[in-house]
Amino acid sequence: MNREQLSKYKKNKRDIENLDGIIAKLQERLDAVPVVSGKVTKSSDEFPYIEEHVQVRVEEPKAATALKMRIYEKEKRKDQLIRENEKVEKYIAAMPDGTTKDIFEMVFLDGMTQREAAECVGYTQARISQILKDL
Repeated sequence: MNREQLSKYKKNKRDIENLDGIIAKLQERLDAVPVVSGKVTKSSDEFPYIEEHVQVRVEEPKAATALKMRIYEKEKRKDQLIRENEKVEKYIAAMPDGTTKDIFEMVFLDGMTQREAAECVGYTQARISQILKDL
């Protein structure tokens, strides 16, 4: 685990929330795509199977496909961010209990500044910085 991965935790969390909102809006747009009539070919239900044409109602294909692709891409990105954050959480959870683990939780998981974490544990901000650099 490196410092860059740890420091991306908060940004990833914000991005996940943003992606949730974007996905919800795209889903609303997908639900509003107009339904059009179309014809498909199918086999009859009885033997001998004869080709039949059936009228169906489907979402407008171009618009629906474009929206579904965007939703898929956003969900894929969201899953990637979630996996990155889970790695950080597992790394910190695997640390031995103690002040160092508390500091990592406060700074990276809880979003505290180094100064706020220092006040909580009774250290100086400089000492917190040293602990974080020692990874």
